[in-house]
Amino acid sequence: MNWTVVYLSCFLFGLMLTVVSFIGGGLRIPHLHLHPHFWHGHVAAPRAGLRLANGRPDMPHVNFATVNAFLTWFGAAGYLLSQFSTLLTAAILLIAIAAGFAGAAIIFWFVVKFLLGHEHELDPLDYDRVGVLARVVSGIRAGGTGEIIFSQARTRHTCGARAENGEALARGTEVVVTRYEHGIAYVRRWEDLATLR
Repeated sequence: MNWTVVYLSCFLFGLMLTVVSFIGGGLRIPHLHLHPHFWHGHVAAPRAGLRLANGRPDMPHVNFATVNAFLTWFGAAGYLLSQFSTLLTAAILLIAIAAGFAGAAIIFWFVVKFLLGHEHELDPLDYDRVGVLARVVSGIRAGGTGEIIFSQARTRHTCGARAENGEALARGTEVVVTRYEHGIAYVRRWEDLATLR
C-alpha cells in the first residue's frame, strides 16, 4: 500500500469538499445548492454533542465540517511527512491522525464559539404581540390609528395601533396589546388592565 497516495487522496478530497461547500453555501449563489447531503450531521454512532448554554441546540462532534477538516489536515500532514521526512510509516500515520484531530477540533471550536455562540432556539411565544407592553409614540385619535413602540426578542419594534375601545390615547401612554390583526395592534391602557386585577 502506497501511503503517499492515500494521504494525497484524503487531502485532495477534503479540499474539494471545502471548495464545494464554500461555493454551495458560503457564496449564497441563487439556484446553486451544492451542499453534499451524504453526510448531514447525523451519524449512526452515539452523538457526542455539546449542549450550549441557555437551551441552545447541541452540535455533534462528528459532522460534515469536522470530518472534512480531519480529512484535509490528515492528508496534508501525512503527505508532507511521507515526502520530506525519514520517519517510519507508523510514526507518520500517528502524526497525521493527530494533525487530523487537531484540525477537526479547531473547526469545531470555531463553529461553536463564533457561529453558534449567539444562536438560540426560536420560540413562537417570544414573537406573539398579544400581551406586549408598549408605549404610544404617535397619538391615537378617537376611532383612528396611531403608532406604538415596544421591545420584543431583544429588538425594538413599531407598528400601527388602535385603541380597543375606540378612545383617544395620547403620546407616551403605556398600553398593552390585546389583539393583533392585519398589521394593526389593538391596545388598552396599562392602568385599565392593572385595575382589573
